[in-house]
Amino acid sequence: MSEQPAPADHARQQLEPAAADAVRAYAAKTRENADQFAAVLEDIAENGLPSVEDCTPWEQLREEHLARLAAQRPAVA
Repeated sequence: MSEQPAPADHARQQLEPAAADAVRAYAAKTRENADQFAAVLEDIAENGLPSVEDCTPWEQLREEHLARLAAQRPAVA
């Protein structure tokens, strides 16, 4: 992404209040996720990797995630 400001001859289109609120909510959730990820990385840097016994296999995580996605999707007749 460019750090340069937009040219002055192009006016920016303002968002509707509901859309602006949705964008702010998405930004807050993204920031929260990034903060959680950064905390995990900092913990790994400080304490090293967790033992294999303390970890969940990726296959199990994948299946749990797919089950959550399937539960969110409306059933097709």
